[in-house]
Amino acid sequence: MTLDRRNFIRTSLGSAALATVAACTGTSGGSNKNEHAGCGKNGLPYNPKAKLNISFQQWTLAGDVLKEKLDFMEKLGVNGLEVGGKGLSGRVDELKQALEGRNIKISAICAGFEGFMLSEEDSVQNACLNSMKEIITAAGKLGSTGVIIVPAFNSQKPVMPHTQETRDFLCRWFDDLGTFAKENGTTVILEPLNRREAFYLRQVADAASICRDINNPGVTCLGDFWHMTWEETSDLGAFVSGGKYIQHVHIASRKRRLMPGEDGEADNYVDGFRGLKIIGFDKYISFECDSKAEDRNASAAAGVELIRKQWEEA
Repeated sequence: MTLDRRNFIRTSLGSAALATVAACTGTSGGSNKNEHAGCGKNGLPYNPKAKLNISFQQWTLAGDVLKEKLDFMEKLGVNGLEVGGKGLSGRVDELKQALEGRNIKISAICAGFEGFMLSEEDSVQNACLNSMKEIITAAGKLGSTGVIIVPAFNSQKPVMPHTQETRDFLCRWFDDLGTFAKENGTTVILEPLNRREAFYLRQVADAASICRDINNPGVTCLGDFWHMTWEETSDLGAFVSGGKYIQHVHIASRKRRLMPGEDGEADNYVDGFRGLKIIGFDKYISFECDSKAEDRNASAAAGVELIRKQWEEA
């Protein structure tokens, strides 16, 4: 069968989106493919629930004073703050006070756990489990969208082999942790990385399939534009494959992992944003990057402007 663009969209998005796709591509009898509600640019469907929320990690901006960073974020309209998980339980009151009265909420919690899940040593696995539960408890108190976790980095040894038995173990482990997260009003977020950083979970679809198999609302995943640059053939396809399981997004420049825009024309996220609009993503797109700019904060501001412009183009 020959797959033209219209047929590819139909087969990729599934039956739930067929009616919208038909309207957007003109097959429903409408005179203008973009005149229908739920149709984005280029004739692709979008979910009106989709919303752009931008988040900074706590170390995105220059300086050491959190209040000054939050003041600058508010001026930019950045409404999410991603913090690290290490020592988070001791920072709950500090962060609540810092955000009181502001239009900024805690987005995801970036790792900070001890050990690693796929260790062959029980003591290392238990360290990971116990520290994750401590972080999850604090994340729930802060109203966070979830705690990010990587099953194992390439440097972590000895590690369980890449087998079906390991995947089954991972599913059981995450099911239990996801239930604990849901009881605390948050989630755990699986992060796919590029092959230079992790052997396990390299594509968004891999993480989403684990979420699907576990079928626990406390288990979610994220898409990271930096890692996707090296592992995905389509940003749009990656996010559509993640679907309802996408809980968080990381973004950086696409050559050097700097502020969006610091790598010039390479920093194009429109295709991915189209995918996020299709699935109705309304959580946070969070800066996870360094900067080579002379003025780090000015570069962050330019990155925010670029993201907003490209979101509108999507």
